[in-house]
Amino acid sequence: MEHLVLKVGGMTCTGCVASVTRVLQSIEGVSRVEVSLAEGQATVEYDRAKASAERLRTAVEEAGFDATV
Repeated sequence: MEHLVLKVGGMTCTGCVASVTRVLQSIEGVSRVEVSLAEGQATVEYDRAKASAERLRTAVEEAGFDATV
C-alpha cells in the first residue's frame, strides 16, 4: 500500500471535508482516507496497482478543490 498526502485548498467547512473524503473513497484501490480541515490536507492509503497519485489529485480538483502532491 502507498501513502499520499495531498494539500487541499478551498476547504472551508466540514461539508468540504465530507466531499473530499467521499470523492477519494469512491476511487477503486483506496483503502483509507483522512481529511483534515485544520491542516488543509488529505492523507490517502491506496493500492498503486489500482490507483495513482495523479488520479487522486485529479478527482479532488474535479470536485472543485485545489490539490497538490
